[in-house]
Amino acid sequence: MLKEWETFYLMIGSAGAGLIGLLFVVVTLTAGLERAVTFRGARLFLSPTALDFAVVLSVSAVAIAPGLPIAAMASAFAFISLVGLGFAIRSSIGIYRPPPAGIDPPDWTDFWMYGVLPAVIYVALLATSGALGFELPGAPFVLAALLLALLLVGIRNAWDLITWIAPRRKDLVP
Repeated sequence: MLKEWETFYLMIGSAGAGLIGLLFVVVTLTAGLERAVTFRGARLFLSPTALDFAVVLSVSAVAIAPGLPIAAMASAFAFISLVGLGFAIRSSIGIYRPPPAGIDPPDWTDFWMYGVLPAVIYVALLATSGALGFELPGAPFVLAALLLALLLVGIRNAWDLITWIAPRRKDLVP
């Protein structure tokens, strides 16, 4: 069912993998920042962004795996979607809660872009997994659109992270 999509999944999966690698560079920028800020940021912002890219990579790998039955593929997509949804809910709750004293509150967009929007995409991915399992004709198109949306949200969130971290690095240089 997804055989004719092989090039798309190879391209988008490679993009997800490359962006995971770039997040390692972002992590190095946090060296020297206050530990509480770094841990909270990693848990609520960096880890979910890395997971979004990992979901794109994982779904792409499963989609082009040779000889995998559609039921197994749909089951794997559903499991991956549930993991992503769990992370998105955790981020939403963590961002919504007031931060500890001395830590800047998140921007109002953070709740929506790191939590709610990915959660909506993961719920849609879960539904699409079911549609793929039933071999509905439009399901491959929806799956592709959702993965592209998740990749774009992840890129936006990675950009948000870097534009928040980089100015704080200047404060560390004597």
